[in-house]
Amino acid sequence: MVSYKELGLVNTREMFAKAIKGGYAIPAFNFNNMEQLQAIIKAAAEEKSPVILQVSKGARNYANATLLRYMAQGAVAYAKELGWEHPQIVLHLDHGDSFELCKSCIDNGFSSVMIDGSHLPYEENVALTKKVVDYAHQYDVTVEGELGVLAGVEDEVSSDHHTYTNPEEVIDFATRTGCDSLAISIGTSHGAYKFTPEQCTRDPKTGLLVPPPLAFDVLDAVMEKLPGFPIVLHGSSSVPQEYVKIINENGGKLPDAIGIPEEQLRKAAKSAVCKINIDSDSRLAMTAAIRKVFNEKPGEFDPRKYLGPARDEMEKLYKHKIVNVLGSNGKAE
Repeated sequence: MVSYKELGLVNTREMFAKAIKGGYAIPAFNFNNMEQLQAIIKAAAEEKSPVILQVSKGARNYANATLLRYMAQGAVAYAKELGWEHPQIVLHLDHGDSFELCKSCIDNGFSSVMIDGSHLPYEENVALTKKVVDYAHQYDVTVEGELGVLAGVEDEVSSDHHTYTNPEEVIDFATRTGCDSLAISIGTSHGAYKFTPEQCTRDPKTGLLVPPPLAFDVLDAVMEKLPGFPIVLHGSSSVPQEYVKIINENGGKLPDAIGIPEEQLRKAAKSAVCKINIDSDSRLAMTAAIRKVFNEKPGEFDPRKYLGPARDEMEKLYKHKIVNVLGSNGKAE
């Protein structure tokens, strides 16, 4: 058993309470390699923002569970080296799909886990979430549950439709499971294709797709039922069109990739939404930078020469999200 406290990590309880009170959201950035981790920590340390390092089941398998633990410990040391005296860094399991996976993460130093039973019948979701909570809370590990289904594809999580969270269920779910935060579905979606062209309108001037608005009425109803309770938004990448353009101009093929407008995320961050998940945007930033190098310097074969620019681009993206979208900068001095 490895306690996250030995690694210098924190859980989400205090940072969520501060975020709700302060009207901002904590960035939850997914990672599975060193360059992503370096960029996340550098951005968070320089902006003094609390940060959640998210790892999916697939990313954990890719990076190796043991290496991951030491990477998280190294991330805390790196943050201090950058001048962040008291780093507020969470290591979080994203979309855990079983009790066994959540237990393994808790036993290996994760400070927070998500158990996603949203695809199960309601009572089964309650039972599974409560089982994880009961185990996690013995070790002061926080737990995120989920109600509602998000459309889209991300790693091993996929659905071809979304089901909005039913506000009538949230009090019962939160009370019976004891979860510390709740991921809800209000129209966000996984991946770089969050909406089909049929769901969008087109800007007559630019020809670009304009996505439908998020269901803030559902969010408002959930907040009314659970005032002050930490709410989480998954699938909240904005799919920056400048990265899509660079990718497409340098041999890629991402037609009609579209994300969540940042002004809608800003609005959500000022509410009880205190954790906003961003994964696809960093993948796009990384891919755009790498494709550009490959296209402009086809003889380049030193990984540092293309992963270095990719890391720099991701750091720029993370800082933009922290400062201009989530408002979490300066909240973790």
